[in-house]
Amino acid sequence: MFIATLIAADGLNAGQISEGRDRLDAAGCASIAADWIDAGVAADILFGTSSEAARTALEGVFPGVDIAVQSAITRPKSLLIADMDSTMITVECIDELADYAGIKPQIAEITERAMRGELDFAKALAARVALLKGLDENVIERCLAERVKIMPGAVALVRTMRARGARTILVSGGFTRFADPVAARIGFERAIANRLAIADGKLEGTVHQPIVDSATKEHTLSDAINSLPVAREATLAVGDGANDLAMIQRAGLGVAFHAKPVVAAAADVRIDHNDLTALLYAQGIARRDWVLDD
Repeated sequence: MFIATLIAADGLNAGQISEGRDRLDAAGCASIAADWIDAGVAADILFGTSSEAARTALEGVFPGVDIAVQSAITRPKSLLIADMDSTMITVECIDELADYAGIKPQIAEITERAMRGELDFAKALAARVALLKGLDENVIERCLAERVKIMPGAVALVRTMRARGARTILVSGGFTRFADPVAARIGFERAIANRLAIADGKLEGTVHQPIVDSATKEHTLSDAINSLPVAREATLAVGDGANDLAMIQRAGLGVAFHAKPVVAAAADVRIDHNDLTALLYAQGIARRDWVLDD
């Protein structure tokens, strides 16, 4: 048994749900029933077979509506692994640091190419950090206070999942000086990120080894599956860039959040229109059951 969840950024109506059922039936998916999670915002359609056919039948059909298709049995998730930059926060931290150094366009171009999978991540990281050599360490705290904003829905997602017993890990190709406070603000249990080399109050232009990269993210997920333990099907991974692709493909439900094309094409679920609370709706959790603060 499968569930297709329709999640609307600007409103969902009964006619769209009915059309969704018709499209599933036409695709041979045998729709069974439909029900609201939150009226006018998110709804489930239960169907009998062929999840891939269901995605093809529904994705991109309704403007402003994201679609999550998955097994009904493994819908609740017990582990969340999440990227940070442009996923749990609204910016790329290294680009914002570069802005204080007056070289944001130069670094942002490398960041964009790396996130699209056009450059080797480790080499791109080294090249960008090298350009920041000599930047005053105090700029990090200034950047954190002035530029780093929590992504809408992040707090509700993480704290609601934790309240329901899930484990949560933030794993970032960015830097601990941002990841640690961001993880604390959102409510993650643990944060993993790269460590900037700093001496005499200045960035040295390098990061400490080993690099937190795509392999690290995938290994973090695999290690958590084995050590907690938790079934792979009960895991959720979310990110936006090419260095998130391996963990997204490894997870029980891999989510591309406002992601680069290479990631969106490979993920189980694409969230293009909604905020991160879409991942609560994907688990069937209505707004009345969200945890919005401590």
